[in-house]
Amino acid sequence: MISIASYTKEFSYNLKLSYPVIVGMLGHTFVQFIDNVMVGQLGTTELAAISLGNSFIFIAMSVGIGFSTAITPLVAEGDAAKRTKEVKSIFYHGILWCTVLGVLLFLAVFLSRDIMYLMGQPKEVVVLAFPYLKWVSLSLFPLVVFQAFKQFTDGMSLTRYSMYATVLANIVNVVVNYVLIFGKWGFPEWGVTGAAVGTLVSRLVMLVVIILLIRYHKTLSFYTKGLLYEAYSKTQMRKLFNLGFPSALQMLFEVAFFTSAIWVCGMLGKNAQAANQIALNISSMTFMVAMGLSIAAMVRVGNQKGLGAYVDLRRIAHSVFLLTLLIDIVFAIVFIVAKDAFPWLYLESSTAADVIEVAAIASSLFWVAAFFQIFDGAQVVALGALRGLQDVIVPTWICFASYGLIGFTTMVYLGLYTPLGAFGVWIGLLSGLVASSMLLYLRFRYQTSKLIRNNGTTP
Repeated sequence: MISIASYTKEFSYNLKLSYPVIVGMLGHTFVQFIDNVMVGQLGTTELAAISLGNSFIFIAMSVGIGFSTAITPLVAEGDAAKRTKEVKSIFYHGILWCTVLGVLLFLAVFLSRDIMYLMGQPKEVVVLAFPYLKWVSLSLFPLVVFQAFKQFTDGMSLTRYSMYATVLANIVNVVVNYVLIFGKWGFPEWGVTGAAVGTLVSRLVMLVVIILLIRYHKTLSFYTKGLLYEAYSKTQMRKLFNLGFPSALQMLFEVAFFTSAIWVCGMLGKNAQAANQIALNISSMTFMVAMGLSIAAMVRVGNQKGLGAYVDLRRIAHSVFLLTLLIDIVFAIVFIVAKDAFPWLYLESSTAADVIEVAAIASSLFWVAAFFQIFDGAQVVALGALRGLQDVIVPTWICFASYGLIGFTTMVYLGLYTPLGAFGVWIGLLSGLVASSMLLYLRFRYQTSKLIRNNGTTP
C-alpha cells in the first residue's frame, strides 16, 4: 500500500512545474479581470456588454487552446525518451495547426457577431458588445499561435517562459486599457471598445515575447533553427489532429457549458448577467490554479509514459490530485468568507438600485462557487492526466454527457422555470462538474490499472 508521504513528497516538484503555468493562465484571466474592473466603473450595462462579447470569445478560445494541448504530452513523451527530431517535428506541425486555427477562429467569431441580435439579450447590452467583439475577435489569432509555443515549452518542462510573456502582456493591457477606456494622455475615450483594443495589443506582445525567449534560449533555440524548412508530414498532422480535436471538444463542451450560463442569465436580465460575470470571473481566476496543476499532471504523466514507468505514473498523478484538492478547499473557504466583498471589486460605490441588486445576486452565487471549486479542480486535473496518457476519446464523451446532458438541463430548468434564477443556474453548473469529476477519475483509474496489469507490474 502506498503511503501518504509518497504523494506529498511530490508536492514541491508539482508546484515548481505548475506555478509558472498558473501565473501564465492567470494572466489570460487577468486580461478579462482588468477589462471587467475598468469597464465596471462605467456602469452595469457596460459590464454586461463585455460579458456577452466574451461569451463568444471564450468558446473560440476553448477550441484553440484545447487543440493546442495535444502538443504538450507528445513533446513530454518525446523529450523523456530523447527523441529530439520527433520533438522538433511536433513543434513545427503544432505551429502549423495553430496558425490555421487562429485564422479560422477569428473569421468564425467576426462573422457571427449578428447572432447577438437574435439571442434575446438586452438591446442596450448588444449595442455595446458589438464593437467590443469586433476587436477582441482579431486577438484570437495571436493568442492561438502563442499557445503553440506555450504548449511546446510546457512539454519541455520549461514552464516559466510563457509566464514571462503573459506577465509583460498584462502590464501592457493595464496601460492601454487605462488610456483608451477613459481617454487619458490625449487619447480618445473609447470605453468598452478601448478594453478590446487593449486585449488585442497585449496578445500581440505576448506572442512576440515568447518567440524571442525561445529563439535565444540556449537549449530551445535548437528547435527553431531551420524550422521553416522542416519536412511536412501528414502523419504528424494527423497525430496532432487525432489528439487535439477531442481535446478541443472537451474544452469546448466545458466552456460552452459555462458560457451558456451567461446567456441564460442574460434572459433573466442585465443585472443577473452582470452578477454572473462577477462570480464567473473570480471563479475563473482560482480555476487557473487547477489548470496549472493539470498541465503539471499532463507533463509528468507524459514523461512517465515515455519511460514506461506506469506505477510511478499513477502515484505521481495521485499526488497532483491530492495537492489540487487541498488548495481548492482553501479557495472554497475564502469564497464563503469574502462572498459579500468580492462584488464591490467590480462595482462603483453606489446606492443605485441596479448596483445593489447586482451585488446581492453575485454574493449569493459565491456560495455555490465555493463548493464547485473542489469539483472543478478535480475534473480538470483528471483531464490533464488522461491527456498525458493520450486518452482523449472516452473523456470527450464524458464531458459531453456531464455538461450537456446533466449540467445544462439542470441549469435551464432551475434558472428559467423556478424562482431560483441565477442561483439555480449555478446549481446547474455544480451538477455538471460533480458528474464529470467522478467519471473522469474513474476513467483514469481504469486506464492506469490496465497499463500496470498489462506490463506485469504491481502498484
